[in-house]
Amino acid sequence: MAIAYFYFHAELNHFLPRHHKQVKICHFFEEKASIKDMIESLGVPHPEVDFINVNGEYVNFSYIVSDGDTINVYPISARNVILPSISVLPEPLTTIRFVVDIHLGKLATSLRLLGFDTLYRNDYEDEELAQISHTQGRIILTRDKGLLMRSLVTHGYYVRNTNPQQQIIEVLQRFDLFKLIAPFKRCLRCNGLLESVDKQSIIEQVPENVRSHDQFQRCQDCDRIYWKGSHYERLQQFIDGVLDSRKGE
Repeated sequence: MAIAYFYFHAELNHFLPRHHKQVKICHFFEEKASIKDMIESLGVPHPEVDFINVNGEYVNFSYIVSDGDTINVYPISARNVILPSISVLPEPLTTIRFVVDIHLGKLATSLRLLGFDTLYRNDYEDEELAQISHTQGRIILTRDKGLLMRSLVTHGYYVRNTNPQQQIIEVLQRFDLFKLIAPFKRCLRCNGLLESVDKQSIIEQVPENVRSHDQFQRCQDCDRIYWKGSHYERLQQFIDGVLDSRKGE
């Protein structure tokens, strides 16, 4: 029987059972395995890991764990104090796009409101989410760590907060997105891009009580029409609150 000693740092402890948090974990094993597989067997999804140090040397996910190894596993936040020579994170995506699991519908709506390309359906299966993320180059946002452990998933994040207002701020901070916010650019229902539309061309499609408005937008995909009604002020207050949260960083 072989043994390896694991230390998980900072927020990676979120994924560990209580008796494993903030302590040295003595992991016994019989068959050799990659360090990636061992990390996930202890409960930490691979997309949450930034770098790994084994016996004083940085390694990648293909490293085969040996008897007596001392292993330190770090999240991206550890870069504030450590600059590793090897990172296991994939190259950043050139375009930030998301696919969101069924537990985060309100977060998906908030991301769309702020202008971010965000796919969401309440009937996505895990396999489909992983496939979309892989083929379309989208970041998976989820509250299911098992989904992040799928081999197809390279770019993903486990959303810690359960409050939707805090979830959007958490995601914006994690991916440094505040400068990319472009409100009222996407359809809240289907994610399609909005375009300005001539009032006369849609006047018969909107309620009589809003026909006095002069500015309208229409979704290029589902044809839903938007205008600055009472809901607009409420949404603007939400956006202002999100932007104000950055001042407290």
